Formats: sequence, structure tokens, C-alpha cells
Amino acid sequence: MYNMKRKAFLMTALSIAAATLITGCGNSSTSPTQGDTTPPAPTPTNVIFFLGDGMGMTTMTAARIYSVGEDGELTMDTLPETAFVKTFSNDAQVTDSAPSMSAYMTGVKMNNEVISMSSDTVANSPIADANGNLLGNNCGSSNGKSVPTLLEQAKAKGLATGVVTTTRVTHATPAATYSHICHRDLENDIAAQAVPGGTGYNSALGTNGLDVLLGGGRQFFMTVKDGGKRADGRDLIAEMKAKNYAYASNSTEFNAIDASKADRLLGLFTSSHMSYDLDRDPAKEPSLAEMTTKAMDVLGKNSKGYFLMVEGGRIDHALHETTAKKALQDTVAFDNAIKAAIAKARVTDPDLKNTLIVVTADHDHTLVLNGYAKRTGKTTASNAGVLGVVKDYVTGLVTKDNDGAPYSIIGFGNGENRTQSSRSAMASLDDSVTSANLYHQEAVVRVSAGNETHGGTDVFLGAIGKGADTFNGTIDNTKVNTLVKAAAGL
Repeated sequence: MYNMKRKAFLMTALSIAAATLITGCGNSSTSPTQGDTTPPAPTPTNVIFFLGDGMGMTTMTAARIYSVGEDGELTMDTLPETAFVKTFSNDAQVTDSAPSMSAYMTGVKMNNEVISMSSDTVANSPIADANGNLLGNNCGSSNGKSVPTLLEQAKAKGLATGVVTTTRVTHATPAATYSHICHRDLENDIAAQAVPGGTGYNSALGTNGLDVLLGGGRQFFMTVKDGGKRADGRDLIAEMKAKNYAYASNSTEFNAIDASKADRLLGLFTSSHMSYDLDRDPAKEPSLAEMTTKAMDVLGKNSKGYFLMVEGGRIDHALHETTAKKALQDTVAFDNAIKAAIAKARVTDPDLKNTLIVVTADHDHTLVLNGYAKRTGKTTASNAGVLGVVKDYVTGLVTKDNDGAPYSIIGFGNGENRTQSSRSAMASLDDSVTSANLYHQEAVVRVSAGNETHGGTDVFLGAIGKGADTFNGTIDNTKVNTLVKAAAGL
């Protein structure tokens, strides 16, 4: 009898509980989604692709010592995921910037000097235009086909897009993101590809074109009579202003632009390349970090996200000159831009769950660190640091070569400064000489001024944020394109 009563009691309790549960589920007053018929807003996906032009690993090491000493860290040193990248082009062991950046942007190997075209494209050199400048298009009507870039694919998905550089915005690296042409020197044509609706416009950039374009290179947007190099009489700056681009030609104008009100932003701060950071006048030219963060402000208004390419382009130029101090300072300026971008991205995406930041180089150079130098610490007004001459790590005395002359820690495999006889004539070489702003480090093989070559060594890649853990091992530069595309969902 007891068991029967107990069973009846349990059945009743279960019935009441079930009824309560059913009632609760059907009670709209307790529903957590009451009246909520709007789907959640999509989470924006942001990609920032940093490219240090010519920034080989020895340049990175030297820049670290220059800036923070041997045991210090640059921001790029702290990126949690790393890889080595192979950089050879379709036709050369040692690449130039055009096919190497194009490989990152398109996933396709192409010939040296070619910008974002198929592998069969021949880099036909430009011919003289109506003004006598070698800017005339000689590509031919059936010379290869354009291949889509990451920036174009981002644009097609509704993301905002931007390009920031310290070179001319029409130079090889920035051009590879938004243009397609058989030869990198056709900068008038490249500029026209960025002007929405104009003759020669790259329609893959959509109706409105790039959202941000910042750097140097005004000459390719201006007519000859206005001091530019355009042979077609077009004023591309005026055309872009007519397409609702806010425009800045100097730091004052740049700082005055309210990013929250600017739909699109164009900044052309110099006729050719922007100044080396060592020479830059902040009143005239913004820093790479300043351009990067303002670009992020403009692009960040897009609810779907953005793709931004940032180039520290003049690292490469200083290395071609064999002026190491300029190269190292520009590397530090590039690193400062990375630091600023990560900090800014974390404001809205603290754990970078929806932001991928990649830092790499397109190729290296022939810069080397010589001798068994003692530790120098960072470079200061009173300490040459890595820019000095080699001093023995045991005795601290200046190290001499077989001719009895000192030699600098930094040297180059080839360059303009090579002694043509015994180096004994360089016996007075010291830190004050080798650490000067304009000093050209010595080279093993003598070439003409400014024509130190690229190197073919693998380069560093670092990544942080969404999908960063897929970057590892030794990979081809075309593989980087695949990994970025997958992380961004392009």
C-alpha cells in the first residue's frame, strides 16, 4: 500500500512539473527573445597586411639592435605565429617587388616586373610617351590576363579597402594590390586604374573604388603643365575629388580630415616617394603609423570589415643606396606602424578574434653583419651601436682586416662603396664615419651607385589574430595568399 501511494505521489509531481515546464516555455513574458526578430549583425572581419619592402632577416636583426639593443624586442618580434617565406619569381631566383607582392596578392607566380597578371605575361619595357617620358604602354593587346587580388576579392564581398605606403602609390608593391599591367614602370596607367569611372579604371574595384589611398606619387596624377607626368592631360586628383574623396597633400590637411565624416580618403604627400623617416618633416609628411591608424578609422566604419595593405617601402630604397642608417630607421618606423595598428585593432576587437594581422617582406637584400663584434647596445647620439666598426668581443679593441684597417659591422654583398686597392688607406675609419646618416657601407662587389641588388634568401613572416595559427613552417609566397584568403573568408 505504501509503495502504491508513493508511486501515485511521484506521478502527480511529475505531471505538475511537466505542465509547469510546458507553460513556462509557452509564456512569452519570460522568453529571452521576446520581440527579437532581427538577426544579429554580422561580425566584421578585418585584415591588415604589412609589407616591409626589402626587409630581410639581417635587416630586421640590425634594426632591432639599432633601436632597442641585442636583447630588446621590436613589435614584429612579438608576433606569436611565424614562418619562412620563399620569394623566387616565375623567371628569376631573385625577385623584384612586382611579382613577389603580386604572388602574395594573387597566389600566382609571375615574371619579374609584372603586376598581378598571369604567369605567361611578358614584361615589355615602356616606350616614350607624347612628352618623351618612358611611360608609354608597350604591353600589347594579348599579353597575359589579369588575375584577381585579395583587395579586389575583399571589395567584391563588400569590405572596405585601403592602401598605405611610403613610396609612390603607383610603385610596385601598392600597385600589385589594385592594378594589373605588364610592367611596373607604367605608373601613369597604374594611377588611372585607381580612378573610379575614368578611362582605364580597374572595374574589379567596384563602383566606388579604393576607400583609402595614401602615400607619395602626385606626379602620376597631374598633367605636365601642372608639374606632373601625365601625357593625357587628365587631372586625376580633381577626378577623385569629384568622386567624393577627401584629399590631403600635407600633414596639416591630413590632420584636418575627420575620418568619421570621410567616405573615402586620398593623400598624396610628395611628387615622388615620401621622405626617409630619418629626413621626414612631420609638418609636411605624416608618419607611416599616422597614415595607418587614420586609414583604419576610415575603413572601420564598414560593418562588414576591411582589407588594408601597409607598406614600409623605403627600407628597400635605402638598402639599394647602401645607406644602412636610413634603412634601419625606416624599419623602426614600419615597426611603429605595426604597434599602432595592433593597439588600435584591440580597442574594438580585444582578442583579435576577427582581425588578422600579417607582417612580412617581399624579398631581402645583401646586407650582412660582419666579424665577431662585441655587443653594442642600441644606437644613440653617443653610441654608434650596430652602425659602428667591429670591436672584438673579448678585448674590446677595434678589429682589423689583413690590410690593417677597421671595418664596419654592417656591410653589403654588393654596392657602390668598394675600395679599389688595399684597404690600408682606410686605417682611420671609425664609428663617427660609419654611423653618419649618409654613410654608404662598404660592399664586396662594386656596382653603380644606388644599384645594390636584392637577395634571394627566404624572408620572415609573423602573424597574430584570426587564422594566424595557419602560418607556419617554410611556405611559398603564393601559399600566403591562400592562407590569408581562408582566414578572411574571401
